[in-house]
Amino acid sequence: RNFSRALFFWEGLCYSCVSLGRCIPFIRGTGQDDDRRKDSRQMNGLFLERAALMLSAVLFCFFTEVYSMQNYLIVVDMQTDFVDGALGTKEAQAIVPAVKKRIEEALYAGEKVIFTRDTHPENYLETQEGRNLPVKHCVLGTDGWQIIPELSAYAENAIIIDKPTFGSRVLGEYLDAENEKNPIGQITLIGLCTDICVISNAMLVKAFLPEVPLVTEEACCAGVTPESHARALEAMKVCQIAVR
Repeated sequence: RNFSRALFFWEGLCYSCVSLGRCIPFIRGTGQDDDRRKDSRQMNGLFLERAALMLSAVLFCFFTEVYSMQNYLIVVDMQTDFVDGALGTKEAQAIVPAVKKRIEEALYAGEKVIFTRDTHPENYLETQEGRNLPVKHCVLGTDGWQIIPELSAYAENAIIIDKPTFGSRVLGEYLDAENEKNPIGQITLIGLCTDICVISNAMLVKAFLPEVPLVTEEACCAGVTPESHARALEAMKVCQIAVR
């Protein structure tokens, strides 16, 4: 698809250049007799008109392509249990105003907003994750599983992806399909926790869409600890995920 677009742009520009080139004798003046000069003027006028139309079409397609690219904001696991519940931290609570502001900016700018929710079964403690992290959290349908009240209104009109583990294959597949329909300009990830689910989903999306710019915003993320938060940001930088 991208090759076809590039070929169209190239052919259009080449035709425009050739057509404009044919007009140069008329623009400079040919020194021919009146009849031949009249024929030349008509022919050059026709080429000039075609060149202008083709160039306009090429520029229209180019700017339509650029400005129709869709940007995405992924809000990762801003759930009660991660903010002030079972696994809450003061760092997670501190980013809530910044996350809310960033979502509002995204909606104003026309970005598509996607929320993810960490989602576990009642027998979470029997799973591999539960054995390694024996703190029951984000069990489907519980208060701790819900998006925090400060952001719940935004989540009502957004896509929500429930994920049973750190990274979401469904998220990657969804974005890949969306990129096929309409090229994605940029994907930004914010939320919790920087060193677990944010970095996991950033790496996963990078694998699905290696040519789409990925960004994470430091002020809108928090880790399990400030130290692990900083390490995760550095790891993402190394993997060509921009940190702002």
